[in-house]
Amino acid sequence: MSSFVPTNYDLRTALLFCFHLKKTAAESHRMLLEAFGEHALENPKRNKSWVTLGEPSTSTPRPNRYGRKTMLCLWWDQKGEIYYKLLKPGETVILLHDNAPAHKAKQILQHAAYSPDLAPSDYYLFASMGQALAEQRFTSYEDVRKWLDDWFASKEKQFFW
Repeated sequence: MSSFVPTNYDLRTALLFCFHLKKTAAESHRMLLEAFGEHALENPKRNKSWVTLGEPSTSTPRPNRYGRKTMLCLWWDQKGEIYYKLLKPGETVILLHDNAPAHKAKQILQHAAYSPDLAPSDYYLFASMGQALAEQRFTSYEDVRKWLDDWFASKEKQFFW
């Protein structure tokens, strides 16, 4: 028994051949069954795999190479980290975003123009943390928490400036 599984291209080519021979749909169907076997026309989705005729092809899901994600909420200034919290799985945060114009706000805060050095988390902290995390593998929430405690403690004050 052959292990060849016809692709859609193979079936279309065979049907085109039958069309040029002026075969009817019933005759074309019979010829395809003779050529490719009775199971070749049952599944409209074809996989490019070699299996014994009549057996389903096996598909293996890709493993998640990044593991489970954990959210870190961090507040820091030039003196160092002020507060951080590692959220547990399923725990969420509420982002309060105030779009009120300055003239309607109760208190006007002085705010400098946008500059990359005003968002060091994006350009500096997370890049450094990402490099340190690249080779790490954690098995539990507590492992992540301990790693973060050690990582923040290992940074000098100049790191945050």
